[in-house]
Amino acid sequence: MKTVSATTLDDTDRKMLRALQKDGRMTNADLARVVNLSESACLRRLRALETEGVISRYAALINERAVGFPIAVFVTVTLSSQAESALTAFETAIATVPEVVECYLMTGASDYLLRLVCRDVDDLERIHSKELTRIPGVTRVSSSVAMRTVVKRGALPV
Repeated sequence: MKTVSATTLDDTDRKMLRALQKDGRMTNADLARVVNLSESACLRRLRALETEGVISRYAALINERAVGFPIAVFVTVTLSSQAESALTAFETAIATVPEVVECYLMTGASDYLLRLVCRDVDDLERIHSKELTRIPGVTRVSSSVAMRTVVKRGALPV
């Protein structure tokens, strides 16, 4: 079986990844046709991409507005300490807040950048006051509401 890493992806691997990013439900037969491989060779390559972690999972991209979350908010969080235990405690706590759809440890003035979704301004206030500011060690929370999504890609430029 071919061993794959991000630095050893060949043109066929990249073509497979581009096709799957467009249609993750594509059958192996269809994928093989797109990348001009036999079905067995295509499946071997696909399994290698999965095993090596190049493909980490398959998921449906859901329209946030369509399921009742029309507001996207970017939140910066500053902690009282950057000790490993403080970071771990925050990350464990923030992972339990379902409206937080992305969380990044950052460099710069704030420790974390969050993207969260909410139903309305009242929902944002609830998340802010009942969830974010109650996490031990949080000293500052600053929110910015996104007015419009300009670019949001579900695909990487492979």
